[in-house]
Amino acid sequence: MGGKLKIGEIARQTGVSISTVSRVLAGKANTSATIRQKVLECARTHGVLDNLTGGRMLFSNVTVFAPKRAFDLRADIFYYKVVQGIRDAVENSDVHLSYCALEENDADVPLFLSKLGNPACDAALIIGIDDPHVHALAADIGKPCVLINCDADSMRLDAVSPDHQLVGRYSANYLIAHGHRDIVALMCLRRATMERRLAGAREAFAAHNIAFDDNRQLVTTAGFAAEEARQAIAAHLARLDREHYPTAILAGGDFMASGAIAELLERGLSIPGDISVMSMDGFNLAETHDIPLTAVHVPRDELGAEALRLLLRRIASPDAPFCHLLLSGRLFVGNSVKRLGSRKSGSGTGRDHSLYGDLAT
Repeated sequence: MGGKLKIGEIARQTGVSISTVSRVLAGKANTSATIRQKVLECARTHGVLDNLTGGRMLFSNVTVFAPKRAFDLRADIFYYKVVQGIRDAVENSDVHLSYCALEENDADVPLFLSKLGNPACDAALIIGIDDPHVHALAADIGKPCVLINCDADSMRLDAVSPDHQLVGRYSANYLIAHGHRDIVALMCLRRATMERRLAGAREAFAAHNIAFDDNRQLVTTAGFAAEEARQAIAAHLARLDREHYPTAILAGGDFMASGAIAELLERGLSIPGDISVMSMDGFNLAETHDIPLTAVHVPRDELGAEALRLLLRRIASPDAPFCHLLLSGRLFVGNSVKRLGSRKSGSGTGRDHSLYGDLAT
């Protein structure tokens, strides 16, 4: 049966016009939720959804749940850019986005239920909300829903996230490949995603038979701010003799790396001559203190578009197995990491590499 005949058959079986069927399949907003659901169910029966192009959204109203700071560029640039990526992905389609701020844990459940249960809400994206009760309720309600960068153990929801553990493992491997063994991990462990980056770094140490001593090699902060990181590194170095300083600092984010570099420079140390610094973020600062920063660019802008694709997949194939998609990052080689035993810092500047590619030499 050809595409036009299928649309005509769907219109006949559902009792709506051909133009209404076309609007629903194109993701247009000017149809009721009841008619939309009826058309989509009939379309699945005829296999129409199996062949839809990626340009068709199949939903009209998406509610985005995220921590309050995600909607403020100055409060959380990472999540703000994730939200912006969602906006960009639907810019040329007839999709309306609405937003709801929730706490990462102990979320306002009545508010969540009122927003997700609203008949006008076709689907939801949940960004950075780790509350398992929220995840369970989203699965129970049954509307298409995708978790973005959440601590997700649910097998009843689709999810997309950076592969934080690989990011941590790759970053530590990069430093080890450059001859570093005495590496300090400067981390904010406020969320499980950051715990995974640290777990990946530990894996890299173990794979090279290098002990990782938390008391000597782990410096933690409550947040990601540069000043807080600077103070933490200052306190750590104050406990050490100069000859026992680390050869490298692996920071959990760009602003943390900036704070670490500020403290090292204040102490008269050079980067990377005396101590190398690497970041696991790589978007917010191309360079810090005039030093091009070597960093892993954690996928961020792509998360929203991938989440929308998962929503489409769920609508087109509601019985398909749920998917947890992990996105790789990319290594950017700046000038903040030194190969030990060489006067040259790093192996070049301005180059990026696939995270699955060979370590830079």
